[in-house]
Amino acid sequence: MCRGDYMKLKEMSPDERPRERLIEKGAPALSNAELLAIIMRTGTGSRNVLEIANELLQSVEYSLVRLSAESIEFMMEIKGVGLEKASTIAAAFEIGRRFALEKARTDGQAITGADMIYNMMIPILKGLDHEECWVIYLNRANYVTGKEKIGSGGMEAITFDNDAILLHALQKRARGIIMVHNHPSGNPRPGKADIEETETLRTALRKVRKNLVDHVIISDDKYFSFADSVVTPVPDVKKFLG
Repeated sequence: MCRGDYMKLKEMSPDERPRERLIEKGAPALSNAELLAIIMRTGTGSRNVLEIANELLQSVEYSLVRLSAESIEFMMEIKGVGLEKASTIAAAFEIGRRFALEKARTDGQAITGADMIYNMMIPILKGLDHEECWVIYLNRANYVTGKEKIGSGGMEAITFDNDAILLHALQKRARGIIMVHNHPSGNPRPGKADIEETETLRTALRKVRKNLVDHVIISDDKYFSFADSVVTPVPDVKKFLG
């Protein structure tokens, strides 16, 4: 757009300005670009903030998941997105993750199925470009007593540190554990290594009278449960995220 075609937000009619639209119609009525424009607040001398927001979204093919995983340096490659704007966007995504985690807590509830594990872990694992492996610790009644990340790697399978898992389970006096890891490829079906590692861990836990209650493999919109031996699609991920 040339400078002569540039229009400041204040020159738009009130029903076109993102902030005014939010106040009048509520946040759900706004597009992703409009919400992003409100977060960034101002444009530059040559472009308004809505145009900058659209270009930023275009750089990640309009995927908020991809944008949330990008670095501040990546966002600053867009003309008009400086350190302050990029930092504010990163902070907004982190607030969203923490909100989703808080909402997904299972305190006071016994784990009864893999859907609860997906609910708990998708805010942490969604959109990652690498694998992470987590352990969820349960008491005798299958209540969650803690969770922790025990490994991360690239796109390939992670080898579980069985000794560390056993030690932590004993230290936390967990009766059972649930393994969770993600597949960035989008296919949650277990590979040969996943199956072998799961069985090795199950055998090791039995020797110390602990149970491997489940191993759940998560992708963004589906998950596989070893306990159920089935892939379960989640067509409406928003159900779990907010």
